Amino acid sequence: MGKVFGYPEFDANGEKILTTYDNEYKDMMMDIRVYRMKAGETRSFKRDGEELAVLLLSGNITYAWDGNKETVSRKDVFTEGPWCVHVCTGTEVSVTAEADSEILVQCTKNDTEFAAKLYKPEDAPWGYSCKGKFGNVAKRRVNTIFDHDIAPWSNMVLGEVLNDRGNWSGYLPHRHPQPETYYFMFDRPEGFGASFVGDQVFKSTDGSFSAIPGGELHPQAVAPGFQMYTCWMIRHIEGNPWLQTDRCEDERYTWLHDAEF
Repeated sequence: MGKVFGYPEFDANGEKILTTYDNEYKDMMMDIRVYRMKAGETRSFKRDGEELAVLLLSGNITYAWDGNKETVSRKDVFTEGPWCVHVCTGTEVSVTAEADSEILVQCTKNDTEFAAKLYKPEDAPWGYSCKGKFGNVAKRRVNTIFDHDIAPWSNMVLGEVLNDRGNWSGYLPHRHPQPETYYFMFDRPEGFGASFVGDQVFKSTDGSFSAIPGGELHPQAVAPGFQMYTCWMIRHIEGNPWLQTDRCEDERYTWLHDAEF
């Protein structure tokens, strides 16, 4: 098994590499990178034999794809919803930074052709999960940009989580057979949390990521005083796509559903 947690840095060209098909995180079966872009800079993304999604994390950018062009902005991941362009094999997405910006690019192998789509904040509304449960310390806001129900032609899932300060997420401890990658950001640079991957625990910090192999339990927690953002990315397994109903909770903890606090 490969590595399950990382603390990558941006290189001189503004690229931060998380997972690739052949690095220590290849079990994720995805190529995931984050880019910092200076105002006026343009980057183009095109993969043959792969689908790709370009998610705006912060800033002001102009997407160009398939003869379409759209200028969008996002103050940050903590206060505004996502913009994301999702395209199939052989389709180019160009991103021009109108101001200093940050984007995340998620790719995986997929020969299926499908129509490109721009997902807007209203397509992926934030909704509270676990509100009022477990002593009300596991509530979080979640959005799903696309999954198997929304985009059955895709081999990926993309969504976002906002932990309330000092709260848990992914609780109760749960697992699923598909690999999942979490990319963490905090509302202050000194923010931190705890990321569980099976029986291992790692300090999640701003810009770190967790590479969770299929079948491993993976609850998360954030320290009091800090809000934690998680971009969650799942790779479907052939013949076994991840579904919202696939959440398999550890039976040792299911009694908590009926417990009074």
